[in-house]
Amino acid sequence: MLGQTQAVGLNAFAARVVDVQASISSGLPGFSVTGNPDASVREARDRVRAAIRNSGLSFPELKVTVALSPADMPKVGSGFDLAMAVAILAATDQVASEMLASTVFLGELGLDGRLRPIRGVLPAVIAARQAGYRRAVVPIETIAEAALVEGMDVGGASDLGEVTRWLEGDHVLDTVHAAPVTQAPPVPDMADVVGQHEARHALEIAAAGAHHVLMTGPPGIGKTMLARRLPGILPPLGLEDSLEVTAIHSLVGELSPGRPLITEPPFVAPHHSSSTTALLGGGTGFARPGAVSKAHRGVLFLDECAEMGSHVLESLREPLEDGEVRVPRRDGVATYPARFQLILAANPCPCAPAHDVDCVCSAVIRRRYLGKLSGPLMDRVDIRVRMDPPGNTALMSGSGESSAEVRARVTAARAAAVERWSEFGWRTNAEVPGSALRQKFPLPPEVLRPIELFLRDGRVTARGADRALRLAWTLCDLRGAERPVEDDVAQALLYRDRGSSW
Repeated sequence: MLGQTQAVGLNAFAARVVDVQASISSGLPGFSVTGNPDASVREARDRVRAAIRNSGLSFPELKVTVALSPADMPKVGSGFDLAMAVAILAATDQVASEMLASTVFLGELGLDGRLRPIRGVLPAVIAARQAGYRRAVVPIETIAEAALVEGMDVGGASDLGEVTRWLEGDHVLDTVHAAPVTQAPPVPDMADVVGQHEARHALEIAAAGAHHVLMTGPPGIGKTMLARRLPGILPPLGLEDSLEVTAIHSLVGELSPGRPLITEPPFVAPHHSSSTTALLGGGTGFARPGAVSKAHRGVLFLDECAEMGSHVLESLREPLEDGEVRVPRRDGVATYPARFQLILAANPCPCAPAHDVDCVCSAVIRRRYLGKLSGPLMDRVDIRVRMDPPGNTALMSGSGESSAEVRARVTAARAAAVERWSEFGWRTNAEVPGSALRQKFPLPPEVLRPIELFLRDGRVTARGADRALRLAWTLCDLRGAERPVEDDVAQALLYRDRGSSW
């Protein structure tokens, strides 16, 4: 007797449909699972047996073998429970098999037969659709997440009994879950920031071109306040980006049932004591996304970055350049998207007084403190801003521009960049390779004169020159012009060179 169903196995951000076959044969009673399972999959034997019996169904007192194919793919997690149980019931003719071939089953079973939510439902359902399946059964708590995938007939079940009655045609699975709708936490408004006009303008430029920023200044000056307001001036996520970002947060298990789709750029601010694994992803067994992937299409804010380990900061160099993070594992390489904006904030020295004249640190200590920000890392940071305390007049003045006003200019600048780079597949100026800027969109020699002077004096590297060109195009887009002029290039170099002695 043989029964077959389908589940979906996750390997980092990649998902693959897994065939679940159950064979019932004569011999000593037993239950074995094959197909490269991990500990949680092997433990499914006890969960599935108890769930079937406690749901009023019969578990065969024979030799039960469940095979998960392909066998060379590692099977991780408890999401195969429901598919294994249905395959056993199909092999013993306790459920109808007409719909099994076109349906994937996802979910963990409790001993009482209840269906419990699992991580990664959204990427799993997307993989099922790509493999040609058009029907999925998921835990009822994750129905809102699974229903985001167009072209899939998704049903939510509360327990194994509902699934068996649905297969027999005696029950209709739910398509909605009565979870209270939760609103996203409000993004602080840029109007709250008093003074700091230079830093505000720098963040506007960064938002328009997806550039990275370093802010330095004494504590309490507004570095964190400004960084937390950056998502409010970024354009909302498109549908494709929303699904990608939501899929990452689904793997982490951070989605709210009342707000399944993430539509605003995420803001991730790990503690300065975070490890490389917490930043890039990893862990034992299944490689989970790190902070850089959770900040995909959003903002990664590293406050007190000079307090972080130098090896942790250096690990950001490849994701900043490639837009993805690769975590080596025993069975391969786990790859996650990581196209984020990096915002660094640091005090100028360890003692960090309110005014520089009160600093007790020697010149050597000050250089060593910010020395963790290595040249190769800083070469990838396009904008550097030194923030000074605002005067009394600024503190007593009214509010500045709101985030909505700044976002309108940023959105217009990004639209101009999308129109210009669309045929090449780039969406922001920060993504454009330097070779394309030099060969396909060359600027006149008189416009490039500031870069030539900086290269001749050794004040900028070849990579830095390319990044300055990208920044110049962003300044051009904010002005509404068609091509950068010499002033744009000079200003871009000024933003990179400012504070080079830190």
